[in-house]
Amino acid sequence: MRLGISGTLLPNDIRDLTPEAARTMRSWGYTGVFTRLRGNDPLEPPSDAECRRFREILADAGLEHYMATGYWQNLVHPDVETRLSNVRVLCAGLRLAARLGAACIDTGPGSMSDTGPWSPHPDNWQPWAEANLVDSLGRAAEVAAEVGVRIHLEGHQYVTLRDAGITRRVVDAVGSPWVRVDMDPVNWITLDTYYDTGSAIDSMFDTLGNRIGSGHSKDIDLWDRHTVHLDTVTTGQGAIDHQRYMQRLEALDPDIYLIVEGCSTEDAPGVYGFLAGEAEQAGVRIR
Repeated sequence: MRLGISGTLLPNDIRDLTPEAARTMRSWGYTGVFTRLRGNDPLEPPSDAECRRFREILADAGLEHYMATGYWQNLVHPDVETRLSNVRVLCAGLRLAARLGAACIDTGPGSMSDTGPWSPHPDNWQPWAEANLVDSLGRAAEVAAEVGVRIHLEGHQYVTLRDAGITRRVVDAVGSPWVRVDMDPVNWITLDTYYDTGSAIDSMFDTLGNRIGSGHSKDIDLWDRHTVHLDTVTTGQGAIDHQRYMQRLEALDPDIYLIVEGCSTEDAPGVYGFLAGEAEQAGVRIR
């Protein structure tokens, strides 16, 4: 297994990455990065020289640009022109990711909510939303194959990919080896599964199997309040059974990436140490 990092010292614009930042992230132990390039419009991408500089800084530090952003646009929108415009953004994101040396991009299905791509809206769970997502991904998969960058889908209870079963159905309906799953157990943990996340993780992996191409690492905490509130917290500070999670990822591919999310710069070295310790206890080798 390989460990990657997102956020922390990674800038929103590739032009702002420094050799010092890249070397620092590598010194923490991570061997790969997941970039969220909000400052780089894929429809007006950086120059070849700027992309080359970015790749060289990472390579010189010994870091792999494993995952880039898919820009999280709405791929389920019922208006065809709007949705196809969003698909064009995703395809442009794939082309930019290829120029930046990334192996894959991360994207969710988007949301019908006006407040964000991971926000709840009742239309996210309509049958037409799932059908639209399959069509959108099928179009983007052609570009993914052309440029050699995989699409890794991330789900969440609030969006169309609300559980592992629906995610499996969507991936199978697209039917492309260029569309896989980015596993993030936190996004599918419920009150019913909070106190036994190991079994919940097993169920997710049993459902999705080798459709999984990568994993995200964060954690989840149940608040002691009158109504249910599950909050995302830093890896190692919640209920996720990391040993079970890492064992299931390792069984799929010894070189699979587990990428840390939602982690501060200050916590990043300690999170690596925590995951390395969990891996050792689980019999998983960090490469």
